[in-house]
Amino acid sequence: MSEAIAAPSVLVGHPAPDFTAAAVLPDNEIDEAFNLKSYLKGSYGVLFFYPLDFTFVCPSEILAHDHRAEAFAERNTKLIAVSVDSQFTHLAWRNTPVAKGGLGQVRFPLVADLTKQIARDYGVLLPGGVALRGTFLIDKDGVVQSQHVNNLPLGRNVDEALRLVDALQFHEEHGEVCPAGWVKGKAGMKADSKGVADYLANHGAEL
Repeated sequence: MSEAIAAPSVLVGHPAPDFTAAAVLPDNEIDEAFNLKSYLKGSYGVLFFYPLDFTFVCPSEILAHDHRAEAFAERNTKLIAVSVDSQFTHLAWRNTPVAKGGLGQVRFPLVADLTKQIARDYGVLLPGGVALRGTFLIDKDGVVQSQHVNNLPLGRNVDEALRLVDALQFHEEHGEVCPAGWVKGKAGMKADSKGVADYLANHGAEL
């Protein structure tokens, strides 16, 4: 649990590493040449890594993403999950009922990273050969705008990924920045000294 990545990387502000790999699609078909860039064309993306199929924290995270699939879709955001398992193991897990520790028919691709190159390119591969719980928000230009990485015991908060999609889209639409704790419907901040002063004068006590 205490293993560290040999060479951590910060991808924020850089193009998301593209990849082509086998993936199980929502209709249970296996696409042997699933391509990230093609799949996300014209959309935002939330790419998330998890350690292994048929484990413990992982199904709770994958189901949490699936339970919010419609909310992501409303934001023109596609979900993609990646682990070092094979496409055949992914398919078997999808075909295992949730009540028996499976996933059921989740509504996004499960990518097989058998070579571990995808996890390596995203800087989340542990020396033991599995990926940390990394989440990467990719904008419509294919650039990483946020990355969040948890160690193996720490399940992530999927609502935070939704909040970051909202924040990115708010910034793109209005040109304002999003202060601490910002959620959709709240005030943004103009990125200058007056904007900071105005925001803190009106909302500082809420922080």
